[in-house]
Amino acid sequence: MWHDDIAVTLDDSQTIRTILPTTLVNFSSSLFHHLASLTNIHIPLDHPVWGLLEKHVYALPNPPPPRTRPPNKPMQVLCVGLPRSGTESLQQALLTLGYDHTYHGWDIVYDDEVHSPTWVKIARMKWYPDTLSNSPKDVRITAAEFDSVLGHAQAVTDAAASCFAAEIIAAYPDAKVILNMRRDVEGWHKSVVGTLVRANQSWGFWIASWLDRECFWAWHVYERFLWTGLFRATDGDLRKAVERNGRGVYHEHHAMIRGLVPKERLLEWYIDDGWEPLCRFLGKPVPPPGVPFPHANAANGGWKTREEQCNKRWVDQAFLNLIMVLGWLG
Repeated sequence: MWHDDIAVTLDDSQTIRTILPTTLVNFSSSLFHHLASLTNIHIPLDHPVWGLLEKHVYALPNPPPPRTRPPNKPMQVLCVGLPRSGTESLQQALLTLGYDHTYHGWDIVYDDEVHSPTWVKIARMKWYPDTLSNSPKDVRITAAEFDSVLGHAQAVTDAAASCFAAEIIAAYPDAKVILNMRRDVEGWHKSVVGTLVRANQSWGFWIASWLDRECFWAWHVYERFLWTGLFRATDGDLRKAVERNGRGVYHEHHAMIRGLVPKERLLEWYIDDGWEPLCRFLGKPVPPPGVPFPHANAANGGWKTREEQCNKRWVDQAFLNLIMVLGWLG
């Protein structure tokens, strides 16, 4: 769950009494538990209701302008390995080697500017082109469209690359490609279940997504589009899809990358390979012995920190908004 404290708060009436007026305890507890049951409701993403929500109800009042790529700052490195395959460690390593900025999947939702609606548009181009007005069915995602969110980046890793691997490899034909992997498929699968699936089952975060505009887009882009698309959760149930398809997606994704990218443009790399093969492939000097290879985003380390960042940025405020509304209604 994205917010373990909220999980307890919403499930324990004694704790609820510490944050809500007594007269609202029974109502709020009942409301939360009824809302929790709605997380399993699946509305197809080509349904018109999503157009209403995206374009009107949750539209950003002042969306940032699209990014553009400076001519002297081309995209250089595409790290297309699946999430939970050392993606944040690889991001930090590339930053150390001078690739500034290296864009990670966390940037999709934690960017200083809110570009997640554009990522939803790009996801629609890949998986739901018919839902885009005046869009042909055979949609190609161009470098300009990727640059509208990645124009400031020289390298990209995690979901932004892996979920759009075929498209981003074609869009940036001069960029080098790194296929970051884990040697233990079962360990990777367990990590996905303990992070991505756990977040997807957070009814606290799901409720918060309806109460805060930025939180809506964070949930919308990842939980309805990127993870469900990557793991083929056609019914919206990510847990079942990861259990059913996860290992197959892992092997198929790697095979696809090997088939798309010439050997001289591709590095197959594992997190325990460290600096040397990475630097040799990129033509960069190996950092001195005093600079260890970064190890970020363990499920109980970096991931937990990101969950807490999510709580502070959206979830806590969303529930405060709800408490104020309930207080006003009471």
